[in-house]
Amino acid sequence: MSKDNESLHYMDEEAKRKKRMKWTIGIIAFVILQVVQALFFVLVIMKFKSPKFRVGEFDIQTLNVGTQASPSFDMSFVAPIRVKNTNWGPFKYDASTVSFTYGGAQVGQAIIPKSKANFKSTKKIDVHVTLSSSNLPSASNLGNELSSGIITLNSQGELKGKVTVMFMFKKTKISQMNCTIAINTATKVVQSLTCK
Repeated sequence: MSKDNESLHYMDEEAKRKKRMKWTIGIIAFVILQVVQALFFVLVIMKFKSPKFRVGEFDIQTLNVGTQASPSFDMSFVAPIRVKNTNWGPFKYDASTVSFTYGGAQVGQAIIPKSKANFKSTKKIDVHVTLSSSNLPSASNLGNELSSGIITLNSQGELKGKVTVMFMFKKTKISQMNCTIAINTATKVVQSLTCK
């Protein structure tokens, strides 16, 4: 074998080795990219969260209150119920109710119809609510609160439904509402509203 043939053979082997190295680097880069995409999908897209279920600020339409000696209240308003879905798929929920309580006793409720909140959006539901203290026990603290000018109510509810991602992955989620509402009886406005 002459030096020229050896040199050609060596150059041919070197070219093959470089070509194999390029293919190996390309395959490794492709595999790393696929692993990163799979991790993103599992950690971000497939992370199912419970949607937030809240009552928003509202205007009181009517409010009639009694006195400290004869404590009572009747009120009506349109409650803006919000279902905030932060998932990458829709949240389809069943019909439910939101209970409004005073001192642990129910004074009214709102019906939430069956519906769905689309992915990364907030479903807005406006429901008419009428509250009355007629079912309160006589030993309630309502007289003292009326004299202070503030009525404290609670709204509680549970929304059960399924989050669907990519039309095939489904997971049941339950959202809880627990809000405290302070109503000023003199100005007839919501003084504060906090939800957990």
